[in-house]
Amino acid sequence: MKVLQFPLARITIGFMLGILLAHYFQPHPLHVFILLFIAFSSFTIAYFVSKNKVKNPIYFGWATYFLAFGIGITSQIIHTNSFQKSNYIHGVAINEKPHIVEVTVREKLRSSNYNDRYIVLVNQIDDSIKTGRILLNIRKDSINHSFEIGTHLQINETLYENGPAKNPNQFDYGKYLEGKQIYAQIYADASDIKIGTLIVKDVWYYTSRLRTKIIRNLEKSHFSTAELNVADALILGQQQDISPEIIKDYQFAGAVHILSVSGLHIGFILLFVTFILKPFPNTRRGSFIKLIIILASLSSFGLIAGLAPSVLRSVTMFSFVAIGMYLRRSTNIFHTLLVSILLILLFEPTFLFDVGFELSYVALFFILWLQPLLAQLWTPKNVLLKYFWDILTVSFAAQIGAFPLSIYYFHQFPGLFFVTNLVIIPFLSVIMGLGVLVMVLAAFDYVPIFLEKSLEWSISILNKIINSIASLEQFIIQGIPFNWQLLFSTYLLIIATIIWFKKPSFNRLALALITLIFFQITYFATHWNNQNQSELVIFNSKKNTLIAERNGENVTLYANDNLLKKASQNKTLASYSMGNFSHLTSKKSLQNLIYFNGKKIFVMDSLGVYPKEIRPDIVIFTQSPKINFERYLQNIKPKMVVVDASNYRNIQKLWKATCIKKKIPFHATVEKGFYTLN
Repeated sequence: MKVLQFPLARITIGFMLGILLAHYFQPHPLHVFILLFIAFSSFTIAYFVSKNKVKNPIYFGWATYFLAFGIGITSQIIHTNSFQKSNYIHGVAINEKPHIVEVTVREKLRSSNYNDRYIVLVNQIDDSIKTGRILLNIRKDSINHSFEIGTHLQINETLYENGPAKNPNQFDYGKYLEGKQIYAQIYADASDIKIGTLIVKDVWYYTSRLRTKIIRNLEKSHFSTAELNVADALILGQQQDISPEIIKDYQFAGAVHILSVSGLHIGFILLFVTFILKPFPNTRRGSFIKLIIILASLSSFGLIAGLAPSVLRSVTMFSFVAIGMYLRRSTNIFHTLLVSILLILLFEPTFLFDVGFELSYVALFFILWLQPLLAQLWTPKNVLLKYFWDILTVSFAAQIGAFPLSIYYFHQFPGLFFVTNLVIIPFLSVIMGLGVLVMVLAAFDYVPIFLEKSLEWSISILNKIINSIASLEQFIIQGIPFNWQLLFSTYLLIIATIIWFKKPSFNRLALALITLIFFQITYFATHWNNQNQSELVIFNSKKNTLIAERNGENVTLYANDNLLKKASQNKTLASYSMGNFSHLTSKKSLQNLIYFNGKKIFVMDSLGVYPKEIRPDIVIFTQSPKINFERYLQNIKPKMVVVDASNYRNIQKLWKATCIKKKIPFHATVEKGFYTLN
C-alpha cells in the first residue's frame, strides 16, 4: 500500500497508537509527561545529528514516530476529564445522597420513552466549584419542559455513576457515555429544578437560536412535521425529533448515514457554494475571496450542525480540499485525509472511539483507494450510464470498507444498499441544494411557498422510496455474530485481496491466500471455543425471571409461559445468543429445582414454599417471596444467594444485609448485573 509509504501516514498511525494506549491502560499523567520529554529529547538529538546529512537516517524517522506516539498519549490524557482535579468525580459522594448541582445546558438529546435528556456542564456542586459533563434526565409529565441552550439550572438530586451493562453482550451504555466524557447521570422531576435568569451566550447558544429560528419559520409556513424533522437532520444535523419508525426504515434500507451530516453533505455544500461563486473572476484576488467565502460557509454550516464528529471531520477535510483548489496544486487526497485526522484527533482524541467517526473515515478511505479500481472494470460511453456506474462503484467501495465495522457494531447488513444509493444520491443532491437555500432564507424570516413546498414534497418522496425498500425485509440480514478477532482478520483479508487485485503477482496472491487461511482459522477457533463452553446465566430481567443454560451452541431457556411464547422477540436473549455464536434450541417452563454441572439450584418464587430436606448450593430469589429470610438461611445454609430484578428494591437491601451478617455470598443482578455459573 503506497499510502503507508507516506511519512505522514506513519506519523498518524503512531499518534493514534498513543491515543489507544492511553485510553485502554490509562497511565499516570506524570509518567506520560516523562515519556513525552524523552520522546522530544530523542527527536531533537536525532534532528541535529542528521541535519547536515543528505538523506535522513532511519533513526530520525523512528524518533519522529516515537514523538508522535508520545504526543498521542499526552493528548488523550489532557483531554480526559477524569484526570482533572476539578472534575466532579473527585471529592463528590456519588450514588449516596442528594446534592445541589448548578449546571449549564449544552446539548439536547433525543428523548426516551420516560425522560427528556440533556447534556449539561457542571459549574458547582454544593459549595465547591466543579467541572465536567453530566447526562440530565427529566421525567416526562403533562407539561413540556424544553430548556434553551446556555440556560443555568439548579438541581437538588443524587448523582448516579454510570454502571456496566447488566446483561451479557448487551450494549454498554455506561461505557458509551464515558467515551463522551460523561461519568454520571441525574434523574430529576421538573419540581426539583430551578431555572436561573443567567444564560451563557456562547457559540453553542447562538447556533441553537439560529436553528430554532429556522425551524419555527418553517413551522409557521405549515411544513409537514415528519418531513421537517428529516430536513432538520439532513441539513442541520439534528436527529432528536425523527420518529423511530423513520430511522428504522433508513437503517433497513442502508441509508441511515444520510441522516447524519457527513462528507456527502459537506461535499454538496462545497459544490453548491462553488457554483454560486462562479461569476467571481479567477484572478488571484478573486480566487482568494472565493476561498474565504467557501471556508466561512463550510465553518458556518459545521457550527449550525452542532460540530458532531462526522461534521467536524468533513468540514476539516473539505476545507483542505478548498485550499488545495485555491493553490492550484494537485493535492494528494490521502495527505488531505491524514492531515484532517491529525488535526481533529489532536484537539478531540476521543473522536477516535466514535462509531460514526470510524465508519466515516474507513468508508472514505476505501472510496479513494478502491473506487478507481472498480470504475476501471467498465467504461460506459453513455453519460447517464457513467453517472450511475460511478454512484454504484462508490457505494460498493464504501460498503466493502465499512462492512466489517458495521457488522461488528450493529450485527446487521442491508442487502439492497446499492439500490438505495442508486436512487437516493441523485435525489439527495436536489434536496441538499434546495434545502440549504430554504434554510438560509428561513434564517432571514423569508420562506417562499413554492420553495418550501418543493422541499417538503421532495423529502416526502424520499421517505416513501426508503420505506418501500425497507419493507423488503427478506433482504435485511440481522443477528450476525461477529467479534473483534473476526473483525481484524476480515480487514486483513479485504486489504490483501485488494492489493493483489490492483497489481496481480505471485507474492501478492500468496499474501491474500495466507490472510484467507488466517480468517478461516479465526472463524473455526471462535466456534471451537464456544462449542466447548457451558454456563448457566441468570439475567437481569425486570418483572420476570429469565434463566438460560448454554451448552456449546445450544441454548435452553427457563422462563414463565408468557416469556417463552415471545422468546424469539426477547432482545436480551437475542444479544446473548448472538454474542456467543449460539441459538435457542429448547424452551422449558421455570421450575423450582435446576441441576447444572453437579450443582443443585433452587428457584424461590413468590409463593415462598420450599422443601426443607433439599440443601441447594445456590438459591435464586424471584418475585419477592414473603418468607423469614434469616430463618431460611439458618435452616438451609446455601453456599450462594442470587437475587434477580423481579424482586422489590427495599427487600433486596434487607436480604443483602442479612447475607453479609451470615457471611453468605450475595449477588443482586440489579446492582452487579447478570450472574454466570460455569
